[in-house]
Amino acid sequence: MMKKFKICNEELTINSLQNIIDNNCKLSLSNESIRQIENCRSYLDNKILKSETPIYGITTGFGSLHNIKIENDKVSDLQHNLILSHACGIGKKIPNEVVKIMLLLKIITLSKGYSGIHLDTINRLIFFYNNDIFPVIFENGSLGASGDLSPLAHLSLPLIGHGDVYHKGSISSSVKVLNLFNLKPLKLKSKEGLALLNGTQFMSGFGLFLVLKAYRLSYLSDLISSISLESYNCKIDPFDSLIQDIRTHNGQSHVSKRIRKFRLNSNILESKKHDTQDPYSFRCIPQVHGATLDTINYCSSVILTEINSVNDNPIIFYKEDKIISGGNFHGQPLAYVLDFLKITLSELGNISERRTFKLISGSRDLPPFLVDNPGLNSGFMIPQYTAASLVSLNKQFASPSSTDSIVSSNGQEDHVSMGANSAILLNMVINNVNKIIAIELFTSAQALDFKDESTSEFIQEFINNYRNHVDFIKEDRNMSIEINKSISFLENYLIEPSFAIF
Repeated sequence: MMKKFKICNEELTINSLQNIIDNNCKLSLSNESIRQIENCRSYLDNKILKSETPIYGITTGFGSLHNIKIENDKVSDLQHNLILSHACGIGKKIPNEVVKIMLLLKIITLSKGYSGIHLDTINRLIFFYNNDIFPVIFENGSLGASGDLSPLAHLSLPLIGHGDVYHKGSISSSVKVLNLFNLKPLKLKSKEGLALLNGTQFMSGFGLFLVLKAYRLSYLSDLISSISLESYNCKIDPFDSLIQDIRTHNGQSHVSKRIRKFRLNSNILESKKHDTQDPYSFRCIPQVHGATLDTINYCSSVILTEINSVNDNPIIFYKEDKIISGGNFHGQPLAYVLDFLKITLSELGNISERRTFKLISGSRDLPPFLVDNPGLNSGFMIPQYTAASLVSLNKQFASPSSTDSIVSSNGQEDHVSMGANSAILLNMVINNVNKIIAIELFTSAQALDFKDESTSEFIQEFINNYRNHVDFIKEDRNMSIEINKSISFLENYLIEPSFAIF
C-alpha cells in the first residue's frame, strides 16, 4: 500500500523524517499550506505593482548588484538567468538519496508561505519527488552562505528545462524526462528563482542523511565493541548502572545499557578474569561512545531546527505587509554541528582501531595476530595497518571547515560558513569509520572463535549471520577481499530505526 505524507505546519522530527524517507512516502500539500502559499504569492504580485521602491532580488540584481534596478517586464528573465548563472557545481555527483532529501526539505520550507513561490512551482518539485526524478547535483560549489546557491541552482535547473536528471536508473536531459510526462518547462515569476536558490538544503539535506548514518554507526560501534569485549575477556564492572548513575550523561548511560543487553547471559562474561582492569579502549566505551551519542543528539536537534525553519531571502511577511532582507540563509549553525560530527565520529574510529590493535597483540590467551602458526602466517597483522591509515586520514578530514571564510560577490558577501565543505568531509569520515569498525568486526569475530566458553545468544546469532558472509581465517589469504566482505555485511545489516535512534 502506497504511503502518503501531507505537508502542513506541524513540526517534523527525526522519526517522522525517517518514516517519510524509509517508506518512500508520496507528498501532498495540506489545504493550510496551499492557502499560505497562494496568499503570499498574491501579496507579492500586488506589492510589485504598487511599490516604487526597489525590492532586493525581485526588482534588483543580486549580491553586489543589489542596487541595479530591473524593469518589471524583465523580472521573469532575471529569475531564469539567476538559475543558469549560479549552476556552477563541479566534482562528484551527490547520491540520489541526498538529492531526494534536498527536494523534500526545499518543498517543506517553501510550503510555509514566506517565499513568494507560485503553487505551480512547488507542485512541480513535489512531482519530481513523487516520481523519483532527481536533478544531477555536484559536490563542489557552495560556500554555505547566501544559501547553498550552486547546488540549489542545479536542483532547480530541470524546472526550467535545463540540466540533467536521474530517472529510472539512468541520466537524461531534463527536457527528455519532462516530455515523457507531457510537461513543459516552467516560466518562473518574480522572486521564484531566488526562493529556490536561497536556502540551506544542501547542508541540511546532507546533514540529515549523515546524522541518520551517525545513529547507525553509534549502534554498530556498541555492538561490535561488545564482541571485542567478549573476545578480550573483559569485565562487566565498567558497565554497571551504578557507575553511570553518578555521572549523568545520557549517552553514557544508554551505551552501557545497550552493551549489558548485548552481553546478557554470556558464559564468557561469567568466566574467571585474570586482569584487575581492562585497557581504556574497552573499559571507557560508555564514556567515549556515549559522548559521541550525546553529540549526535545535539547535532540532530540543530539540523531539525533548520529543517523546520524558513531560510530564504528576502522573506515575505504578507500579514505584516513587510518584505525583509536578512540573513536566514547563512549556514553557520549547520557548519558548526557538521564539524562537531566529524570530530566525534572520528573518535569512534579511533577507539575502534585501538581495540583491534589489542586483539591481535597475543595477550589474554589469544594467539599473536589471531592465526595458527604465526610466523608462517601473518594473519591479522595488516588489517590493523589499514584501520590505522583510515584513522589518520579522518584526523585530517576532522579539521573544522567553519573556521574558514573567503570573501565573495565583490565584497558584499564577506563572511561565509563553509558548511557545505563540512558536509562533504563528514561523509568521507563516516565512510571511513564504517570501514574501521568493519575491520574491528573482522578481527573480533576471529578472536571469538578461539574462546572455549560461549558468548551471549544475541552476539552468537549476529556472528552466525556474519559467518555466512565472512569465513574464519585458517591461513593467510588475500585479506582485502575479506575486509570488503565485512564492510558489505555491515552496510546491508538491517537495524530497527527505534534501536538506532536515541
